[in-house]
Amino acid sequence: MYKVLVADDEAEVIELVSLYLEKDGFEVLSASDGITALGIATTEKLDCAILDVMMPELNGFQLIKKIREKSNIPVIMLTARTSSSDKVLALDMGADDYVAKPFDPLELCARVKANIRRYTSASKEEVQALLKAGCFELDAQQCLLYKNKEQIEITSTEFRILQLFMTNPNRVFTKGQISAAGWGENTYVEDNSIMVCLSKIRSKLGDEGSIKNIRGLGYRMEISDGESEKTSGGGNE
Repeated sequence: MYKVLVADDEAEVIELVSLYLEKDGFEVLSASDGITALGIATTEKLDCAILDVMMPELNGFQLIKKIREKSNIPVIMLTARTSSSDKVLALDMGADDYVAKPFDPLELCARVKANIRRYTSASKEEVQALLKAGCFELDAQQCLLYKNKEQIEITSTEFRILQLFMTNPNRVFTKGQISAAGWGENTYVEDNSIMVCLSKIRSKLGDEGSIKNIRGLGYRMEISDGESEKTSGGGNE
């Protein structure tokens, strides 16, 4: 199920867009202001974002700039501002599409599907064969982990979880996302099993890296830069 953020200060627009997207099988997360939308974009693994321009706290142009600092997901601007200068500005800042209000919800859904299709297709083609983070290298073709050029034995589940973290550096993942990456989307995994696996990964990373618990949000991989204090085991439970 693809996850889409809909950010608009008009409740009627959110309700209409959500209705059509959910009917097509999408999971919809909504926000009525830019700050709330940014929080969702930062903590959730989104597949697409639909943003209004005129929103309180943080407008659509500012929001897309923030999103583009950490993600290249498709972003569709949905707005009543239809001047050429606004369209050019949005596209220059990283928008993938621009839909003017009033809009046809069926057309909007079609544009969401098309943009996600292009994004996922490009992502598959751009998967890196060798992921690097600090002194660690993950060989995605041979499923091997190296620390300072020395191989570290890991299981296939540990490999898939490390691949998730190293493909998305500094990103916070929920237990559900970690479970889906390590064991598969349709496999039920107890929290204890996830915690044991993360503990084993931490042990193998040693002082140079850690999977840190971001309380109330999820987990993030942190790599020591060799200069600051090395990550301790505290806060990892």
